[in-house]
Amino acid sequence: MAHKVIITCAITGSVHTPSMSPYLPITPDEIAEQAIAAAQEGAAILHLHARDPKTGFPAPDPGLFRQFLPKIREATEAVVNISTGGGMTMTVEDRIQAAQTTSPEMASLNLGSMNFGLFPALKRKTEWQHDWEPDFLESSRDFIFRNTFSDIETILAQLGDANGTRFEFECYDVGHLYTLAHFIDHGLVKGPVFLQFVLGVLGGIGADPENLMHMKATADRLFGDQYRFSVLGVGRAQMPFAAMSASMGGHVRVGLEDNLYICKGELARNNAEQVKKVCDILTGLNLDIATPDEARAMLGLKGYDKVGF
Repeated sequence: MAHKVIITCAITGSVHTPSMSPYLPITPDEIAEQAIAAAQEGAAILHLHARDPKTGFPAPDPGLFRQFLPKIREATEAVVNISTGGGMTMTVEDRIQAAQTTSPEMASLNLGSMNFGLFPALKRKTEWQHDWEPDFLESSRDFIFRNTFSDIETILAQLGDANGTRFEFECYDVGHLYTLAHFIDHGLVKGPVFLQFVLGVLGGIGADPENLMHMKATADRLFGDQYRFSVLGVGRAQMPFAAMSASMGGHVRVGLEDNLYICKGELARNNAEQVKKVCDILTGLNLDIATPDEARAMLGLKGYDKVGF
């Protein structure tokens, strides 16, 4: 297949809080509506978290996922990718239960424990809808995002081996690539693998073009032709790094989980706006956009008929 670019859209995440944007989807209906619209604009993969519909707090409850997953499946052919990153207050057991019970085609898998600083956002906001928001952000000053070797082994076994779910391996730094190489060398992961290079999180590798080039060169050395990669640039790095990734032969990720804006100083009104914008960028680079079925073929996914929702 000639190179076609897979667009992933991360709909809500667990990083941003409701006070940061009135357009951040919170309820199951809002998540479903924005996911469907993103797919209609060209997103082949939908990366999904859930939130408490009353407070917006990140929530692991599979029952919440089951309120929007069937609606998305009914209305789109997009690949569903359920996060196992969860949120700061969740245990690893919490983080994997939604994917365990719904058996999606894809799930995210983070490849290392790290600092994950959200607290700088406190400087940009002074009024909050919910009391939990400033405390949640401040707590990240003393938070370690846990992803031990044992945690990774558990997710590989309970989701990959048990359900046939394949993974979006989220790589926040170069060392995470070597961790994945370890699991491949020991037969716990089989290629080809799908890497998501994450640049710009405070605690991970910075959003500098040289860093992306180094990540790509390291992946080439470790995995040869047995991988595909996508790039997630946090905040203002979103679209520049999408363009850079696509020009390097990679795929792209957008969405309100990673960036609340559509351009400088202007909040995105929905996820579909960002998908449309990145589609325009890709078209301008004379690149074709992958359909969901083309993404399935490229990533070796089990198919929508084998999910549990």
